[in-house]
Amino acid sequence: DKEWNMATSEMMLSLGLIEKDVNADTLWVWCYPSISAELREVLLRKCCLPLNNQVLHTFVFGQYCRTWYYITTVEVQEPTALKKVTHFSIVITAKDFNPEKYAAFSRVLCRTYIKHGSPVKMMECYIAVLTKGICQSDENGSFLIKDYDVRKAYLAGSLKDVVSQFGMETIILYTALMLKKRVVVYHPRIEAVSLFKTRALPGLVWHRKDWSILHPFVHLDDNELENLKLCTGYVAGFVDPEVRDRSDLFDVYVNLPDSEITVSQNAKEAMAMGKLHKEIGNFIVQAAEDTDRIDAQVIKDISVKTKEILSNLMSLADEAENSKLTLETLKQRHYPPATENFLFHLAAAEQLLKI
Repeated sequence: DKEWNMATSEMMLSLGLIEKDVNADTLWVWCYPSISAELREVLLRKCCLPLNNQVLHTFVFGQYCRTWYYITTVEVQEPTALKKVTHFSIVITAKDFNPEKYAAFSRVLCRTYIKHGSPVKMMECYIAVLTKGICQSDENGSFLIKDYDVRKAYLAGSLKDVVSQFGMETIILYTALMLKKRVVVYHPRIEAVSLFKTRALPGLVWHRKDWSILHPFVHLDDNELENLKLCTGYVAGFVDPEVRDRSDLFDVYVNLPDSEITVSQNAKEAMAMGKLHKEIGNFIVQAAEDTDRIDAQVIKDISVKTKEILSNLMSLADEAENSKLTLETLKQRHYPPATENFLFHLAAAEQLLKI
């Protein structure tokens, strides 16, 4: 399927290399074809090498200004072709969200770099994947782009884990995502666990299949925060505890280590919970606790429930003039106040409201 291969390989934007030398200096060494100075600064902050004596993050990913980045960091074990280098990070930037794909490709690139000690061989691999969707080498492993379907990437986080941690409170997350609110997830360390749960959250609103709302690794840096604030709703991961005091950044604050979810003052009205929420909450918990059901099935169950709510809204909108809802239309239905409130805000999020 050549066309599909081209489409997915054209998602890659650039390849970069950051090194830390024996003097503990961390520098951008090389990139192809190019990475802007602004993005290079962000990526240097993400790769964790400038921070001395820190735990090594072998693989991190995130997005900045609608560009996804994937960073694999390696400690150099002597003896290799790399002289005076203690660590290096391979950075791939791309248009698509697919951590497993780029982690696998990065591993091949890392082995290539350790073996040859020159970026030229890495560039050859990169170009091979760009043009043919495959790079093969006996000693450094092969990488085939078509092994990595985007759907797999969407399903790779674990909603079951989220529900087993938060139980009925998962409904707060569901409501926030349905209403396109801003969710901040705090965890002191960027690691598999926090990334695993954070990346699963967009699965609660599967009908949108929109992972562009995910910003799994944000620093409290002005440029990054300005960029985040341009998004209507998001799920943003932070490792800095001070994010707790930045109420300008969230409607819902999730503290992963303490298993606490807090709704901010300004979002309380839109997020008011009622009978409908309790019903959906119970439904989510039951679906997730069923040991026979895998994550993909749980996501599907929730999605079916969501589609019922949405089709109900759509049919109300269809009866209205130019298919737009008003608060009056909703009031005529005599829903319980919290349900009416939720449907009104949901209609706004789904652009079904008459303005």
